[in-house]
Formats: sequence, structure tokens, C-alpha cells
Amino acid sequence: MACRQRPGVGVGVVVLSRAHPGCVLLGRRKGAVGGGTFQLPGGHLEFGESFAECAERETLEETALHLTNVRFASTVNAVSVKDNYHYITILMKGEVDFNYGSEPRNLEPDKNESWKWVKWEEFPSGDQLFWALRSLKEQGYNPFEEDLSHLVGYTGNHLYMKEENLL
Repeated sequence: MACRQRPGVGVGVVVLSRAHPGCVLLGRRKGAVGGGTFQLPGGHLEFGESFAECAERETLEETALHLTNVRFASTVNAVSVKDNYHYITILMKGEVDFNYGSEPRNLEPDKNESWKWVKWEEFPSGDQLFWALRSLKEQGYNPFEEDLSHLVGYTGNHLYMKEENLL
């Protein structure tokens, strides 16, 4: 993999559903980067696209779910030096639109094992989460609150970034 000169920009989506109270949609990554870790739906921000448009598009492309009430949730600076990975990820939050199908389908089986509704408090440990999601959990983010207090004092540093730099 060639050395990146600048971070990538991604959008992750915290998907909620009234049919699954207290849960967030969670998948397990396949592939060389982050394979086996748990992730949210999401992907690259396309040129000219808003954060909300990206969140809606990526969720639909990956899960077949349409979203409503899409809004900003957080932003994280995720770095894995040993993997030559550095992304700024904008996290958006949205609810499943029940005017369409309300259960996820795995539309990218080459990139993701499956989608499951998981209680936020029962998420896997941080070392099992893909970097952006791990960073979001480290911030103290709560998807069931609308305030942004988890961002107060956020500097973009995360423990695993420091640990990896010592290796």
C-alpha cells in the first residue's frame, strides 16, 4: 500500500430503528484493512456531496435501508500508523424510514459479513471495533441523546494511536 500524504474523509452512520429500541446497526468488516472488526455503515464522501447525502447513499448501498431525520452526531480522527490508515470520519445519525423495508440486507457481502441490531451498551470491546467506531465510543458518545457534549475538549487523540506509535 502506498504511503498516504493526507487523511481520507469518510462518513459513518449510526442507524437507529424504533423496531429495535436501544440498538444500533452493526456489521463485521471483511478485507485487509480492519478485517474482523465491527463497523457502522458508511464510506467515502464523494465530491460535492453533503454529509447527510453520503450517509443516506452509503446506508442504502450497503444495507438497503432508507433513512429519515439524518443529522450530525460527531467527528473522529482515526489513525493506525502500522496500517498506513488515517481518516477523518464524520459520524451522522439517522432513523430507519418505515415507508420502505425496515430490516437490513447485506448488499456488499465481499466487504461485510452481516448486519445486526446490537444494544449500544452491549457493543464489543474497543479492540474489536473498527477505528472510527472505537474512537466514537472513546468520546463517550450516546446515540440516544441529542446533545454534543461528548465533543467538548475533543482534540482528535485516541489511546490506540499513542500505543501504536510506540511499537
